Amino acid sequence: MTFRWTLALALLAPTPALAQTPEQRAERVLAASPVIDGHNDLAWAIREAGSTLPPDLTKSTAALPYPFQTDLPRARAGHLGGQFWSVYVPAELHGDEAVRVTLEQIDLVRRIVAAHPQMALAGTAAELRAGMRAGKLTGMMGAEGGHQIAGNLAVLRLYHALGVRYVTLTHFKSHAWADSSTDAPRSGGLSDFGRAVIAEMNRIGMIVDVSHTSDATALAAIALSRAPVIASHSGARAVTNVPRAMPDEVIRALAAKGGVVMVSFYEGHVSNAWAAWDKARTAYAASVGVKADTYGPKAPAPLVAWEAAHPAPVVTARDVADHVEQIARIGGKGAVGIGADYEGIAGNAPAGMGGVDGYPALFAELARRGWSDAELAGLAQGNVLRVIEAVEAVAKASAGTPPGTALLVE
Repeated sequence: MTFRWTLALALLAPTPALAQTPEQRAERVLAASPVIDGHNDLAWAIREAGSTLPPDLTKSTAALPYPFQTDLPRARAGHLGGQFWSVYVPAELHGDEAVRVTLEQIDLVRRIVAAHPQMALAGTAAELRAGMRAGKLTGMMGAEGGHQIAGNLAVLRLYHALGVRYVTLTHFKSHAWADSSTDAPRSGGLSDFGRAVIAEMNRIGMIVDVSHTSDATALAAIALSRAPVIASHSGARAVTNVPRAMPDEVIRALAAKGGVVMVSFYEGHVSNAWAAWDKARTAYAASVGVKADTYGPKAPAPLVAWEAAHPAPVVTARDVADHVEQIARIGGKGAVGIGADYEGIAGNAPAGMGGVDGYPALFAELARRGWSDAELAGLAQGNVLRVIEAVEAVAKASAGTPPGTALLVE
């Protein structure tokens, strides 16, 4: 072969992946396989800002009087293609009030999407794929707490009809049929009605979400469900020892059923050092009689002074990657996804990952650690798409099964 032909073939050959920097690899992979994120609290953040109107997401929302972590320019920069929009309401709401506020949240998400032609809502995995191929930020909805169905399977079915595709079985409080990781148990896992909820979710094609649940509730739900289960925004307890993180036993069980743990970016979930700092900060807030739920310059004056004297530990993409890798070690690389919890973690996101443009930092770190392109694409979207399709297949196989009629008896 002549030198001329050798040179020509060399010029035509694709650039080896190893010749790219980790940042370049992350950009390339995410351009082809954009992130599907398991949890974003934009609708509740808008409500907390005192509004019922969708903000203009075509412009940066970072500098608004009440800043958000989400907008379309940052979503494009971060390669966010799919999003589960949380229709959260606080666990303190019960019965008809919980249902009413949930419906308001569903309406708000639908109005946000309707106001932006660059966005879409999907009801199926196929619609989610099609919306992303069209270049739209395509979403589904998730209800963050079993209290939101008010003990009524009819309400569960109606939420599904309105576009809700997962229910997190609990939030911060236990209720009559499932237990929270951050409250005393009431059901010891799942009550009879809780088991009926899981069966009905399988029948209609709604994903069971075990983020926020106690270990006993998570294990019971995973064992009972005929479809794969997710944890929409969690982490690995072996890395950060907090109740909201998943122990290896739960990760292993969830992975064995084909499920996915979607990793949260909240600093208190991904860093033991930050969690310890926050515990000390909360104790100080209690000692001086102020609330500890606001951080930074807008916090009560005593906490602003305390933070100045006790700077928070720096949390980075490396800390998040440690959780991704622990889940992958226990459950395999097909058992992990992304559930950043943006808007729920305002002011408490890792350095360089403060908004929805932050995903590439994590993918670059994992590329640096040797993750293949296929593994990164699975983390970004392939793993959770597999779960959605499996849940749909169980529902299809359940055609002809009559609706559940169980009643909650407290």
